[in-house]
Amino acid sequence: MPRPPRTSRGPTLIDVARLAGVSVITASRALRDQGPMAATTRDKVRHAALQVGYRRDAIAASLVSASSQLIGVIVPSLANIVFVDVLAGINAAVSPHGYRTIIGVSDYDLHEERRLTEAFLAWRPAALVLTGGDHLAEVRREVAMTGRRCIEIMDLPERPIDLAIGFSHEQAGVLSADHLVARGYRRIGYVGHDLLRDTRAAKRFRAFRDRLHRLGLGVEAQVFQGSPSSVAAGCAGLEKLLQQQAGLDAVYFSNDDMAIGGLFHAQAVGMAVPERLAVIGFNGLDIGQQMPRPLTTVRTPRGAIGLRAGHAVVDLSNGGAVPDVVDLGVELLAGGTA
Repeated sequence: MPRPPRTSRGPTLIDVARLAGVSVITASRALRDQGPMAATTRDKVRHAALQVGYRRDAIAASLVSASSQLIGVIVPSLANIVFVDVLAGINAAVSPHGYRTIIGVSDYDLHEERRLTEAFLAWRPAALVLTGGDHLAEVRREVAMTGRRCIEIMDLPERPIDLAIGFSHEQAGVLSADHLVARGYRRIGYVGHDLLRDTRAAKRFRAFRDRLHRLGLGVEAQVFQGSPSSVAAGCAGLEKLLQQQAGLDAVYFSNDDMAIGGLFHAQAVGMAVPERLAVIGFNGLDIGQQMPRPLTTVRTPRGAIGLRAGHAVVDLSNGGAVPDVVDLGVELLAGGTA
């Protein structure tokens, strides 16, 4: 049987509605997954769309309406499981309501974050989710000009662009310092990654160092790896640190990845933890808690932050009220390494 001749216009929503035996409005709602509708009707419309080869034009739809069903999420990295947990939380909250996330990775580069922000805002997203509270002035200006709702996560900025859901990195640094001092450690060092790019890790380190000073102590030696955080960087960082100051009795790492690398180095050189050297990290990753001796760390509510951010987007889209700032706090896990 010969194929029907091609037309320049392609299949339309009218074709879908006619084949499914429903109105154009019903066909549109079914394909956008909006409003109450019988499952049989929705399935019939979707089957008809497949039969005629119709695909909804998201760009055109967003231009007609005030916004799209997309949520732009910009994270600094996907190599760190922390941000994967955040994304999972957002997706779990918004997917049942027909929203879809588009993800951008800034690689801790504020200029790349600005470029991604500009690209995402062109899609008229239902909301924009940014990681942290440090952004270029252009980002603040572009969000304000478009009127899009914006949620900053994983931090509590002094002046949120719009909404903020996170925790205090300063509190995490203070908790870590208090724990080490309360356990009797006095000769304390630090191993971190690139703090010029990861400003949240820099906040924790400054709060940790300042708390030690208030307690009459200090950071006796410190190593800043110029690379992103990783197990390998933590391993190499501790080796450098102990070459500088062999008499340290505790080390604060910028996060769990780095701390686990430190534990591997200590094991390789036969250094007992915590008897000879205490180790403390940050984030409360599952892998750290499954070590033979669970890692002492500060656990962050990253999954809960993602969920709250996703629910906030849905609530805002439905005209609901959402708090401007939500502090979900952190929790010190005593573990067995400090």
